[in-house]
Amino acid sequence: MSEAAGPDDPARILLVEDSETQALELRLLLEANGFSVERSPTAEAALDRLNGSLPDLVVADYHLPGMNGDELTRQLRLSLRTRALPVLMLTGARDGERQGLESGADAYVAKSDDRDLLVLRIRALLRERKAAPPVSEAPGAAGFRRGRVLVIDGSATYRTFLAGLLGQEGHAVAVADGAEAALAALDAGPEPFDCVTLDLLSPAYDGLALCRAVDERRGAGAGGAGFHLVGISGSAPGKDFLVRAYAAGADDVVAKSDAEVLALRVRGLVRRRLLEEDDRRIAGAFGAHERAVERARAEAEAAAARARLADALEQANADLATANRRLTEAQAKLVQAAKMASLGELVAGIAHEINNPLAFILAHQGTVERLLGEMPPQPEETSARALAKARDRVGTMRMGLTRIQDLVLNLRKFSRLDEGERALVNVPEAIETVLALLQHKLGARIAVERDFGGRSEIRCTPALLNQVVMNILANAADAMPEGGTIRIGTRSTAETDEIRISDTGPGIPEDLREKIFEPFFTTKPVGSGTGLGLAIAYSVVQAHSGVLNVEAAPGGGACFVIGIPRQAVSA
Repeated sequence: MSEAAGPDDPARILLVEDSETQALELRLLLEANGFSVERSPTAEAALDRLNGSLPDLVVADYHLPGMNGDELTRQLRLSLRTRALPVLMLTGARDGERQGLESGADAYVAKSDDRDLLVLRIRALLRERKAAPPVSEAPGAAGFRRGRVLVIDGSATYRTFLAGLLGQEGHAVAVADGAEAALAALDAGPEPFDCVTLDLLSPAYDGLALCRAVDERRGAGAGGAGFHLVGISGSAPGKDFLVRAYAAGADDVVAKSDAEVLALRVRGLVRRRLLEEDDRRIAGAFGAHERAVERARAEAEAAAARARLADALEQANADLATANRRLTEAQAKLVQAAKMASLGELVAGIAHEINNPLAFILAHQGTVERLLGEMPPQPEETSARALAKARDRVGTMRMGLTRIQDLVLNLRKFSRLDEGERALVNVPEAIETVLALLQHKLGARIAVERDFGGRSEIRCTPALLNQVVMNILANAADAMPEGGTIRIGTRSTAETDEIRISDTGPGIPEDLREKIFEPFFTTKPVGSGTGLGLAIAYSVVQAHSGVLNVEAAPGGGACFVIGIPRQAVSA
């Protein structure tokens, strides 16, 4: 049979019939009416077959060898997997209704009835089956299991009789003739027994001692854990014997002469065991379902928490971006303010430099004007001397004007406001320009030594490079009020272009070397510096992907090292 019939597939019927003749007749009838039929000759074989894919309906004869049709139906109703499976019982003409319905079947048909009635009943049951949802996939549903019983009895005749009686009830029966065989069967496993019957008065062994040994096996291992133990005694066991039997571990004591009561008692115990298994399985399945639901709820809550965290992080990132933007704007304003301060200092220096030649020019210009105005009509020789003197003064004025012109040119080279993009910059020329602009600070008291051993041209922003060098040189000049020496050198390697500026001043203590690049940090007196010069220089070098370090100079002063990567500057 297929695992599941589709809407256009024939309905699947399991026929449980021991008679070959009647089984063939019913198969031909049902297949002629469009059904798919599979046959099991006994109820036990049918139960084993139902552990596979389920049919759509079971047709079972009431009278079967071994387990009868009514017990087969009872067993089907015990299993969660098969309890809703439709069952049609084939009964005898006499007591057909009692035989059919008392067993738990959904419908019954007497074998003597018209065969068309059988087909009609089957179609009606299948319609009901299609209207109801299948239960084979219900939580905790498991394959059908027959009850397992161990019969321990020293009498071969009674052992065979009891095994046959319990087999008709649908149980799988094992037998043992004594203590050794019984304990071996209990220890063998792996499937445990549901019930053990033990003849307590057998002359072949000590019944009460064996009862105690069997009772110990209930908790000793998987092979015997949890089974029910039924003791079998004489026709009327006395009170003392019952006390000893229960003390030895028996759950019940039944007289050997009352076989029907014994069969009913075993049937009840096994059914309770199977129902307990189903209950545990269902509870486990629903427990697993509850755990899965709790896990899913926890995962959903975790996902919601992660989403909230992601939103919070996104908001925090947005706030951080806003703060960074504001900080950048504030830094830009500070840099601009520092530039303005530097520009004011630069303008003051340039004004000083321009004022001297201007005063010089103006003085000589007055002299020339006075001389030319006082010239009387004199002999030609005297006039010639006055004119010669005037020409000397005019020549001197020309020198002053040339100095002013050079100073303005150097100012333009320093600012380079029309060349803000990166370009090839002549390093020695840029340094000389800065030195010319700082001449008023250096004067004659500070000597400058040059060693331009590196590449003459590097690619950078001209104004920024000039500003870095100017800030370092200005600080070096301020550090040597009594005079000293500044050494400027350039070096080039395969990776870096380097500018080293050292002085012979007091140097920078090691504990302050990390702080001097911080904004607003200064060692100058209040009002003498903003503390932004080196911070701006550091930012400028960082913008060029370079490094700016300070170390001790060989002469004891400070040495600033500007490193610009060749890889970056060649881009």
